[in-house]
Amino acid sequence: MQAAASAAGRVGWLRDWQYAHRGLHGGGVAENSPAAFAGAIVRGLGIECDVQISRDGRAMVFHDWTLERLTDEVGDVSARDRAELERIALRVGGERIPTIEALLAQVGGLVPLLVEIKSKREFDPVPLCAAVERALRSYEGAVAVMSFDPRVPKWFADHAPCVVRGLVVTEENDRGMAGRLRRRLAFRHARPHFLAYDVRDLPSTFAAAHRARGVPLLTWTVRSPDLRARAAAHADAPIAEGAGLA
Repeated sequence: MQAAASAAGRVGWLRDWQYAHRGLHGGGVAENSPAAFAGAIVRGLGIECDVQISRDGRAMVFHDWTLERLTDEVGDVSARDRAELERIALRVGGERIPTIEALLAQVGGLVPLLVEIKSKREFDPVPLCAAVERALRSYEGAVAVMSFDPRVPKWFADHAPCVVRGLVVTEENDRGMAGRLRRRLAFRHARPHFLAYDVRDLPSTFAAAHRARGVPLLTWTVRSPDLRARAAAHADAPIAEGAGLA
């Protein structure tokens, strides 16, 4: 945990921005789309995005595990190769699913980028972590990776320690003593540089304690002026959308 606190100088930029959750979407612009990212850049907002893995091991910018909510296709993202996924149109706006490499080329360091690596208990996150790390090797802009799965920041701590890494946390349905223990163990295992916390859980003694140690505290998803005020009172930077964006 001392390593996380000592990284404050390297991760201080995290506190200086508000981040558009899945890009600046809505009104005919799809989440995690090139148009959503372009809108965030124009407004001078940082960008938060999500990545899933393709069947051939590429990091694709897409939130869901399956295709049906956001496209006219069905089935798992991981069952399709990169080339096939790149041809699939998003239902809103008609743009195609981008690779992380395409996103990095689009952003080009103009605004900072938070990359949430999607994972779950039965999923091996290593191939996706490795795909993201390969994409980031030549990128010179401000970027950080993060995940709910503590195995993800731990992988970056072990294999790519120069990449800024975060742990995403929610206390929803897990606020008892067992939940508090799980959060402490997850933090110790993950060795994150920052936390991205569920705004509904703020103020949180766990989050506040790490923030007091110098660990940047981001908060999601800020969707209203009231939540924006809560984020301002208890965190360093919001990950926001819609009316939650200042």
